[in-house]
Amino acid sequence: MDIRKIKKLVELLESSNLAEIEISEDNESIRLSRHSTAAPAPVYAPPAAAPAPAPTAAPAASSQPAPPPVDDVGDGQIIRSPMVGTFYAAPNPESEAFVRVGQEIKQGDVVCMVEAMKMFNQIESEVSGVVSSILVENGQPVEFDQPLFVVR
Repeated sequence: MDIRKIKKLVELLESSNLAEIEISEDNESIRLSRHSTAAPAPVYAPPAAAPAPAPTAAPAASSQPAPPPVDDVGDGQIIRSPMVGTFYAAPNPESEAFVRVGQEIKQGDVVCMVEAMKMFNQIESEVSGVVSSILVENGQPVEFDQPLFVVR
């Protein structure tokens, strides 16, 4: 199930008086509930690699799910991981990488896969341009919001 569909389901649950939503598609199913019977999972902060920039005002919540973060970097943009998981540059070990440095990409092109909870999620570019650098290695674990690519 696509992460965007899950985000839409969360928004639907939050904006309604429903206590639970359960959806099944093909061999996948998801159940969202306002109230959990289990203890909350611990939240771990990622290690600080560099000082964080000054915080900015948070944007107002909208009814549209937010796309994976893309930041401006000089004359380029950073494509970040929309989830925690394992980065894969190709669909399988025998295939070529989705993108290479110097390759031109368009918005919507698949740039990599992130495996999370045994599900392989295709990550699409939110920008068009030329890949100027790939910031992670194949098979490397990635964190939410971690920079993956620089596109110019």
